[in-house]
Amino acid sequence: MKKNILVVGSVALDSVQTIHGRITKGLGGSAVHFSISASQFAPVRIVGVVGEDFPAPFRRLLKRRNICLEGMTVMSGKTFHWKGRYNEDFKNAVTLATELNVFEDFKPRLSAAHSKCGVLFLANIDPDLQWDVLKQMDSPRLVACDTMNYWITLKQNSLKKLLARVNLFFINEEEARQLTKEYNLITAAKMLAKMGPQIVVIKRGDSGSILFYGGETIAMPAQPIEKVVDPTGAGDTFAGGFVGCLAASPDWRNFNVLKRAMAYGTVLSSFSVENFSVKRMEKLAKSDITGRYNKYVKSLSIS
Repeated sequence: MKKNILVVGSVALDSVQTIHGRITKGLGGSAVHFSISASQFAPVRIVGVVGEDFPAPFRRLLKRRNICLEGMTVMSGKTFHWKGRYNEDFKNAVTLATELNVFEDFKPRLSAAHSKCGVLFLANIDPDLQWDVLKQMDSPRLVACDTMNYWITLKQNSLKKLLARVNLFFINEEEARQLTKEYNLITAAKMLAKMGPQIVVIKRGDSGSILFYGGETIAMPAQPIEKVVDPTGAGDTFAGGFVGCLAASPDWRNFNVLKRAMAYGTVLSSFSVENFSVKRMEKLAKSDITGRYNKYVKSLSIS
């Protein structure tokens, strides 16, 4: 079970508009985007909640990706539904509607098999729920978490309590500045590390990402993409590739392993934006990932 990844987060139906078209109630949610990416490296188990309207084809899609759905509870009502729009620059989503539905009453409860997973990813949910999940775990070897500006504003003390117990923290640049009140991202990363996590990864969208570990800092650029169709879930896909790579390694603290994980996360997120929902990711083959990964790391070499 050491390589098994448990992810706790949202399973959603997303309706998205961009300059390239739109999709209505496509498969989405932080746990979904993370899982499809991480399952390229290790077995994944989802703990989440859906309504009676959750489509059976989506369930089959996840199972085909070696994702265990025993922890995905079906409740009476409708699945969490998010509606959003991106402008031409794809920088930030404009939320048109958020219908929490059954997700509003989400109270994660882990089975014995879930609690024994060696790797835990606490996706973007209430930090009090994240803490409750962590207390149910049986000494995982790696704990990673994500958050968002809403929780930083509403429950900062709960988030800081959680950060004292996690190994790896994902956060975007605006959130890092919000939480630390520091504009410089290197300084912000150092401040975040002092809150507890050994590894801090700051996501910067199409500007790449920054990793801070053991006093060392690495910045990696984004993989250039000719046509971005839908960036929804790209950050969770990045985290999935990153954590999946670490789960497959016996020593996630190795600096070279962390650099490789960062590169895989970057590559996988570059695939995710090429189509709406998970349409690109669901058809992704190992050879696709390896080919783009090799080109990406080669482009980073400087002679």
